Amino acid sequence: MNSTCSVQTAPPLLTWVQLFAACLTGILIPLCFTGPAVVLSSISAAMGGSAVELSWVVNAYILTYGSAMMAAGSLTDIYGRKRVWLMGLVIFVLSTLAIPFSSTVVQIDILRLVQGLGGAAAFAGAMSSLAQVFHGSERTRVFSLLGTTFGIGLAFGPLAAGLLVDSAGWKWTFHATALIGVVGFVLVCVSATESKDPANKGMDWPGALSFTAALTLFTYGILLAPEDGWASPIVLGSVVGAILLFMLFVLIERRTSSPMLDLSLFKQSRFVGVQILAASPAFFFVVLIIMLPARFIGVEGLSALQTGQMMIALAAPLLLVPFLAAQLARHYTSGMLSAVGLMLVAVGLFWLGVVLDGGVSKAVMPMVLIGIGIGLPWGLMDGMAVSVVEKERAGMATGIFNAVRVSADGIAIAVAGALLATFIQWGLFDAATGFAPHQIMEASSRAALGDLQNANSQLPGQSELLRHEYANAFRHLLFILGAGSVLTAVAVFATLGRVSAHDHQSVERVSPLIAADRE
Repeated sequence: MNSTCSVQTAPPLLTWVQLFAACLTGILIPLCFTGPAVVLSSISAAMGGSAVELSWVVNAYILTYGSAMMAAGSLTDIYGRKRVWLMGLVIFVLSTLAIPFSSTVVQIDILRLVQGLGGAAAFAGAMSSLAQVFHGSERTRVFSLLGTTFGIGLAFGPLAAGLLVDSAGWKWTFHATALIGVVGFVLVCVSATESKDPANKGMDWPGALSFTAALTLFTYGILLAPEDGWASPIVLGSVVGAILLFMLFVLIERRTSSPMLDLSLFKQSRFVGVQILAASPAFFFVVLIIMLPARFIGVEGLSALQTGQMMIALAAPLLLVPFLAAQLARHYTSGMLSAVGLMLVAVGLFWLGVVLDGGVSKAVMPMVLIGIGIGLPWGLMDGMAVSVVEKERAGMATGIFNAVRVSADGIAIAVAGALLATFIQWGLFDAATGFAPHQIMEASSRAALGDLQNANSQLPGQSELLRHEYANAFRHLLFILGAGSVLTAVAVFATLGRVSAHDHQSVERVSPLIAADRE
């Protein structure tokens, strides 16, 4: 029996060109996080928009990127990794180029949803393609390089966005991102070879649709909570609907012959541990990438360029630490290194919560420590993620891992924003008398975005109170995140303490279909 889609082997030079193309694809993700976070105030000044509409400028991309990632991973196995990679880049580039021509914030939100779909397809295609080319310890080093590439986007994305805003305007943050996508498209065309999973039986559309709808409803409900209230029928309905859809998704996956998500994988503690680890950067790092620029610009009064310079302290360690982690992984297990990193993150979060109110200059060292801590697991996670399945199912493994990682981004940002706004609300309801509840709720939502100017317009004469309650709420949020990082570190050590990123025992197994083909 002949395999209908054997992997073609590329010349060595083209293999490294393909890796560079994957790095360019990977760098687009943090640029799509950090760019809008830095230019959000500029978009608000140019177009207005409600607090919810502006929050969707950030969250729309993360929502569709995360919810579509698992489906995109399956599509790479079915239709071809190179093909999905290229299609994703086309969708991404076209939607990104269209954003600067939008006339309303809602139009930007819609295009960001489309942009996220393209980004999911492109990144899933890139990751699953690399999994066919690199193996063993070499794959660990390659994924560490991707982690470093991501770090470059995080470290210099805010600075680049700030420079573009100051010199050419906010629209160029999207033009520049699209140009990187165009270069990546050309490199993929000339370097990548096509490959599929010969054992795949087709797309699990019911599973893909139910999972996407569940995640969308849940994130939508969380985003509306600060403005409409947690007891609002639409908020409660969204959350309950999301739970029901997720239960339906589990039922579908158990009964279909070719599931998008193999639920049996979750019986393995190591697989569960990898997913916990995948979600951790969202809550303890990416949240800061989004929320600190809002504070620095809207509350502390820094310019976009100054904010970009400050954010380097948080993300610059990702330029080096993933490589260091790959070297340390030769002597220590990846699980242990990841747990140690999360404990360092916790220390940094507590430290930041204590000193941030004393001035932005005091935030530099705790931000550096957080970056160092998250950098330890950053370059090891992807290697561990693909080690639990055979090579031919790398698309599913990549899809699950990145779906968890990026879905967590959307959920974490929505939850953190809702908590921040809720904490501000509690303080204002106690201290700001004589104002209607809807004024306080709108002011809290605006303040949570760092938009103190419009928050002050809702509560005239209460600017100092708003600043005080914002600072208290931000500090409480950082302490909660720090405690969560400690608990996550314990869970990661318990499940992955003996796991190494280059421990590819299952990857090296040959699937029954390929074995029969070889015979």
